[in-house]
Amino acid sequence: MSDDARAVRAGRRTVEVHRPDKVLFPGNGDGKEYTKDDLADYYRAVAAHMLPHLRGRPLMLERHPDGLDGPAFMQKNTPDPAPDGITRVEVPKQGGTVLHTVCDDAATLIHLADQACVTLHRWLSRAGRLDRPDRLVFDLDPAGDSFAPVREAAWLLADLLDRLRLPSALMTTGSRGVHVIVPLDGRHDFDEVRAFARDVADTLAAAHPDRLTTAVRKQDRGDRLYLDVQRNGYAQTAVAPFSVRARPGAPVAVPVAWDQLDDPDFGPRRWTIADAVEQAGTEPWSGVLGRARALGPARRRLDGLRK
Repeated sequence: MSDDARAVRAGRRTVEVHRPDKVLFPGNGDGKEYTKDDLADYYRAVAAHMLPHLRGRPLMLERHPDGLDGPAFMQKNTPDPAPDGITRVEVPKQGGTVLHTVCDDAATLIHLADQACVTLHRWLSRAGRLDRPDRLVFDLDPAGDSFAPVREAAWLLADLLDRLRLPSALMTTGSRGVHVIVPLDGRHDFDEVRAFARDVADTLAAAHPDRLTTAVRKQDRGDRLYLDVQRNGYAQTAVAPFSVRARPGAPVAVPVAWDQLDDPDFGPRRWTIADAVEQAGTEPWSGVLGRARALGPARRRLDGLRK
């Protein structure tokens, strides 16, 4: 082990964290600074909660080798040779393939922290069934700085999904808004899932045209909240639950219970690497993701509402 490294035990493997004192999140006078060591410690602590959302899924890695103040890049391909114990999945692309990292264990999670991978963006499908998503995602971001429109839109969407008899889970993004996630049974391809998500969004926007929109062009939205379903496509990604975001203070994308949404202190950056593990321990999605559904019955109910 090099002099400027720390050995971290994760399961049966030991991973070196190089330059552990490297500051990734400068305090900049408005918050606590966090180092690569802090990032590795957080991901090790949250691994038991985070790994079920990562296993088997191709990842796109958001890396910040010199911290938030330096250049960053998105990494899809895992170059050869891959470190021992790192799982990869070969994904076809036009003219070749891409070898995506898959994070199946805590040691890989620590390795990614060592690589200054701050945020993990995951596919909505798994290796072996790459064309069959088992998650549907609605991305709700405000047009301005107020979080109130996000809270309102999330409740309206939850009510519509409940009428369609679809379970839904809520997650802060650690950025500006929330994700509303529907667990699927993997029966449908991406085209079917995205078409369904788009029709749900269109139905909700039509019922509340002054507050919600599905207009893709920003200049067509005005002050209305955009119901974004674009992540529901092949090879698209969404931020993984419990991922740290590349923003001052190291906020985290955190699963939450629906009854937390009305808490006055609730917001998209409510949790950071300092307290996200505590929130994870409350198991806010308990019983939700195990209720995966096919979309056929929900599609028929939706079509009935749209008549």
